[in-house]
Amino acid sequence: MATTDTPDRPVELPDIEIRAIAKSFNGMTALDEVSFTVERGEFLAIMGPSGCGKTTLLRILAGLETADSGTLLSRGKRIDQIPVHRRNMRLVWQNYALFPHLNVRNNIEFGLKLQKLERRVIDAKVAAIAEMVRLTEFLDHRVTVLSGGQRQRVAIARALVTEPDILLLDEPLSALDANLRVHMQSELKRLQQTLGIAFVYITHNQSEAFSTADRVVVMNRGRIEQIGAPREIYLWPRTRFAAEFVGSNNLLEGRIASVDGNVVSVDCGAGRFFVALPDERLAHGYRPAPKATVTLVIQASKVRGHATGVANENQVTAVVTDTEFTGSQIVQHLRLEDGTALRMIAPDPFSGSTPGPGSTIDVYWSPEDCVLVGPRILPSSQNIPGTKSYVRMGG
Repeated sequence: MATTDTPDRPVELPDIEIRAIAKSFNGMTALDEVSFTVERGEFLAIMGPSGCGKTTLLRILAGLETADSGTLLSRGKRIDQIPVHRRNMRLVWQNYALFPHLNVRNNIEFGLKLQKLERRVIDAKVAAIAEMVRLTEFLDHRVTVLSGGQRQRVAIARALVTEPDILLLDEPLSALDANLRVHMQSELKRLQQTLGIAFVYITHNQSEAFSTADRVVVMNRGRIEQIGAPREIYLWPRTRFAAEFVGSNNLLEGRIASVDGNVVSVDCGAGRFFVALPDERLAHGYRPAPKATVTLVIQASKVRGHATGVANENQVTAVVTDTEFTGSQIVQHLRLEDGTALRMIAPDPFSGSTPGPGSTIDVYWSPEDCVLVGPRILPSSQNIPGTKSYVRMGG
């Protein structure tokens, strides 16, 4: 979507427009008419399980694969029919793809030498990017003696030194240990904000996507399930898959019993529960259909072991089947009367008051902490202003 034209500021076309891109391999659909945009200077993460099509989409963007149909544009110009070297995009591979026989300097300057630039220009550009990615002191080191995080920075520097408009990253942190991965997430975000260019980042790790990206694309089986800001996707999943894939959500199947203003009553196997729909969502087309089959989504962190007395507070009796200590919290696994599994996160694992397996407890959650997912909750053509969302309907 282009920005609004003003007398002193021209319209900025998106860095990337992906229009109905489709791709199949041996009769198996990898991408099913995927469409979305990457705005100017945006950090966009594409997230999904293995086989969802995210890497295929990235390879098509980079020019390493050809789509069966659809159109790719960059800043208003078609790029799907031009060669890789003219797209002004660079790809950072999952395995770094460095030259092991070369030192850091030679790896970084490789693309510049192909451009046949003067030596002094190459040296200046390498020095500048090495300082930006904090590799100056390692320029004369062989890449084989570097740590995983340092090698990753070499790969990023080699991609950025040629000054691309867009950087494509294919699960760049997957080979790093947990602590280094968190550090590199911050480094990538810092680099992207400093350079002001678009990053398209492929990952299956939601913490990476949420901590770095301006918007996140959730994909499954070659299709887009949801696009939005990390907070929006986490709090308001739009499809059952998004609710299952993102966060620690409980899913209860049910049928809408009644609608009273913004309060929806849903009959589930374990009882009747209430959902409060935000006013702005009702104002923009959210209309639950009577007797419709829906999925009730409740974050595990919103389930409590005590009542607060809010209007229409949900309550249900459960049996504790297991407790899981994660360091910063305890996850309690519960079973409801109808056999439905439920999770509750206890934020204080050291309180010593957490009920153990076999205990029967009452748990509660507020109507405002529920989300409804179902084919008739949201019109397929309707987006909420300000969210830049695309929603594929589905239960």
